Amino acid sequence: MTAPPTILVFDSGLGGLTVLREIVRARPDAHYAYVADDAFFPYGHHGEDEIIARVVPLIGELIAAHRPDLVVIACNTASTLVMSYLREQYKVPFVGTVPAIKPACASSRTKRVSVLGTKGTVKREYTRALIRDFSQGCDVTLVGSADLASLAEAALSGDAISDGAISAELAPCFIGHGESDPHRTDTVVLACTHYPLLMDRLVRLAPWPVDWIDPAPAIARRVSDLLGPPGSEADHAGAEMIFTSKRPHTLSQALMPFFGGRVPA
Repeated sequence: MTAPPTILVFDSGLGGLTVLREIVRARPDAHYAYVADDAFFPYGHHGEDEIIARVVPLIGELIAAHRPDLVVIACNTASTLVMSYLREQYKVPFVGTVPAIKPACASSRTKRVSVLGTKGTVKREYTRALIRDFSQGCDVTLVGSADLASLAEAALSGDAISDGAISAELAPCFIGHGESDPHRTDTVVLACTHYPLLMDRLVRLAPWPVDWIDPAPAIARRVSDLLGPPGSEADHAGAEMIFTSKRPHTLSQALMPFFGGRVPA
């Protein structure tokens, strides 16, 4: 019987748990190590060169420590900067996370799409190139949120976050005059893995219904394809939750659903 594959999932904080959740559903046979780079969170407060200099050697250290079969960079900001460096330096397969602009524009009926991400992600040339290549005639609005990732992280940790704080970050995404406007925004790309942590509240607080595009299911399919056919049994060895600040985590109950019911060590 072959050993279960080890998948390392990396993010600046807890947002990548939304990607982990989908990967676990697709590959319950795997062993998981989730790394939150909370010592450097949020990445939006750092320059591009700083992020590259931080993440590339850190991933090397994590590969040496955990020997994963595959690494997922579950962070749009990091993925748009470091993927080429990682693939050049390390032999393990990598799967990144980039704004899902192509499927969003393909599915929009009103041809008005908003991309909600961190300020760093929406200003990056990588994101603008995706719009040039895949907008398919859509009017794409880039919305850089200063605080939504931190609000999502705080909410997962049990802090009370007001509806007003979330609504203020959402408001620029909605272009038009209400649900009856044929030219309104009808699709919002969630270009930060933290944002789906707030999905229930995003849906409730939206001025009108839209399609929310979360890349996590597509990432999970890509991971599964790269690993090949799954084993017949789930891995019962548990999972690991690692903070780069070395602080102990006290979120076991909150984290268990993302790890498929396992208690992360």
